Amino acid sequence: MVDVSKWPLFSLLSAEELAAVRQACVFGMSANEAVYITHANEVFVFGMNSSSCLGTGDSVSTIVPKKLDFLQGKKLFAWGHNAYSQLGNGNANQGLSPLLVTASPQNKKVRQVACGSHHSMALTLDGEVFSWGYNNCGQIGSGSTANQPQPRRVTGCLQGKSAAGITCGQTSSMALMDNGEVYGWGYNGNGQLGIGNNGNQLTPCRLAALQGLCMQQVIAGNSHCLALTDEGLLYAWGANTYGQLGTGNKSNHLSPVLIMADKERRELVVDDKNHKGLAPFSCCGFHSILTLSVLSFYQDRGGRSLPFDTHVSSQDPKRSEHDDFMTVGEALRKEFDSPDTADLKFSVDGKCIHVHKAVLKIRCEHFRSMFRSQWTEDQQDVIEIGQFSYPVYRSFLQFLYTDTVDLPPEDAIGLLDLATSYCENRLKRLCQQIIKRGINVENAFTLLSAAIRYDAEDLEVFCFRFCVNHLTQVTQTGAFWQVDGAMLKEFISKASRCGAFKN
Repeated sequence: MVDVSKWPLFSLLSAEELAAVRQACVFGMSANEAVYITHANEVFVFGMNSSSCLGTGDSVSTIVPKKLDFLQGKKLFAWGHNAYSQLGNGNANQGLSPLLVTASPQNKKVRQVACGSHHSMALTLDGEVFSWGYNNCGQIGSGSTANQPQPRRVTGCLQGKSAAGITCGQTSSMALMDNGEVYGWGYNGNGQLGIGNNGNQLTPCRLAALQGLCMQQVIAGNSHCLALTDEGLLYAWGANTYGQLGTGNKSNHLSPVLIMADKERRELVVDDKNHKGLAPFSCCGFHSILTLSVLSFYQDRGGRSLPFDTHVSSQDPKRSEHDDFMTVGEALRKEFDSPDTADLKFSVDGKCIHVHKAVLKIRCEHFRSMFRSQWTEDQQDVIEIGQFSYPVYRSFLQFLYTDTVDLPPEDAIGLLDLATSYCENRLKRLCQQIIKRGINVENAFTLLSAAIRYDAEDLEVFCFRFCVNHLTQVTQTGAFWQVDGAMLKEFISKASRCGAFKN
């Protein structure tokens, strides 16, 4: 393991506590949460406790390590955010304390766990791989895109093979076999599966480019991967916008490329920056990598800025009434959905939206990755969209041209889903503002459900307070009684603790 004292979070521990650490995992959007095991096999947690990911039974932050006594000698447990059943306990309730993963992969002993953004995997002692949680891109490996609330064995090409390691990207999964073969499945928009194309895979697919090599370790970041051979050769593939592959440029790679040869290197670690509510001791980096002999590097997606002109009103006194000059921002607004200048169309619900590839690539990381010369989408004149509605997707594309959103709060829920899927944090915040401005008695509980589902914590608090302040009216709406029973019970319990039912 990397010396944990190098992490700012671990500077809070005493020298005696640091010396006792045997294994650790640092996670969270700002690397401000940690779980570690001591040489005495005791489990401790400390940090921000976002989404109750520390498993302490509450959501209170702590700078003093808390011991999780009930984990000692137990089976597979999970806790934290659970909107997509990524905790594997058969429901979607947030786990304030460690919960037993249902049936703990057919009562088998688990030796490794790995977690993506909203899905999880487990590797048993006998080499079987299990997965569960969110499955919108096939990251569960079941052959479909249906979510999986409980552990399900991954078969397909893995049938009859014994796995030696597992790792997860944000919405992808990788498995290393005991014979050195590597398989990947799930989202592949940046080539993070390393199979030579950018198509999603609903079942495990072997990385043919690594044939003839015996891989010793594979580890995934948000949308890129590293692999180490038994001879110390380091390979990388996937997204490279921030230079995370170490190739000397910023081009994505759809297949593994050799980075360096070092026969002394025997372990890889991915710097964890994007982890909430996941099982312990897994790594899921965002834009960074780290090897034992290579300096780590990181750039936060939320911290980058893109050039965009400020809109100048027609009332600007510096411009004459008949001046036909337009700023870049005004020109982009004018040309959105214009068939005269567009070079691409999106087809949504049978309707077309006209756009310009260059604008999309400049404004959005998702499209920058999509429009590569090796990708099928780069050769298409019309791209079909089936996951989102026309108003939602049109509003998203218009946002890229105008930096603004104009949607009713009910549609903003769908846009919030899209913003979460595409990792567009600013758009996510705008959606939350729209929802807050548009909340009323009739839609309050629907909006609260959406906030919980998309892990929008500030919005959840806002909607919850509105529901409590208008409790009588809200409980008489159809949305209140149509919600999932478990969530309804949780709301009533939480509202009761806030004194909502006192006379």
